[in-house]
Amino acid sequence: MEFVDSSVIEQIEMKMIRPSQFALRDKFQKTDSDFSMLVGSIREHGLIQPILIRPLGNVFEIVAGHRRFQACRTLRWRFVPARIRELSNKQAFEMQLTENIQRKSMDPIEEAEAFRRYIVDFGWGGVSELARKIGKSEEYVSHHVQLLKLPTDIIQKISNNTLNVSQGMELARIPAQTQSKIASAVISNNLTVRQIRELKTTLRNEEGFNDNNNDDEIAEGSIASHSRHSRAVVVVRKASLTLKIALNRTDDLINEVHTTIEPDKRGEIINYLMNMRLQIHSLIDENIRFKNSLKD
Repeated sequence: MEFVDSSVIEQIEMKMIRPSQFALRDKFQKTDSDFSMLVGSIREHGLIQPILIRPLGNVFEIVAGHRRFQACRTLRWRFVPARIRELSNKQAFEMQLTENIQRKSMDPIEEAEAFRRYIVDFGWGGVSELARKIGKSEEYVSHHVQLLKLPTDIIQKISNNTLNVSQGMELARIPAQTQSKIASAVISNNLTVRQIRELKTTLRNEEGFNDNNNDDEIAEGSIASHSRHSRAVVVVRKASLTLKIALNRTDDLINEVHTTIEPDKRGEIINYLMNMRLQIHSLIDENIRFKNSLKD
């Protein structure tokens, strides 16, 4: 499907923006040198790439750009340039996951947890669909999910890079009662994947265990088909975003009246703004009806 961008770019007040509800780990600390460099770059050159947000109730939620947002907050900016796009929970999760994978900001276990949430917890699709969405192979996705079947102590070792993913996959294919013993040998002797397999063969001959190769346990979800958006629908979506931005800014004005206008003059202005707010709500409802009428 051809991608059609229906987003708009606006200056959004920082207090109207919230972190993502999905809490995919975005590694950084304000004391890190990379983060300090980002703050310095934005101070010197401004924010070259706007953050990506989506309307969520009366606020906006960050989809991509948590580091940039925090850097702007560190600089005490009141407004931040933001690209606003209508996104479902599934789309927002996919975009945030893709950004974190591309920037390599998650360890293998954090990636595995995110994959499991997408496939199992949320039921948004199978291994093949998720792999296509994030630009990885099906084996990459399924192998990472398999790591979560390992004991907690081994999972922690993979998370802190004491064991790598390939070593973890070899451990995931042997009986649980033997995993910790082999893991200790792998770490102590810095065994390669080939050496782990040789060790497994020796134990198989001595103890008679079989590999637990369950890579295909996760059922494949069907890939939803998407029709190409017409230009008319794109324009109507932009209109919807514009109205939602207007609604948020009207709320800001109402708050400003309460703090800056003398009490004897507040009533008339607030009534005017509340009527405006109702009209915007009506336009939003009308926009939804019109947008639905354009659907095939």
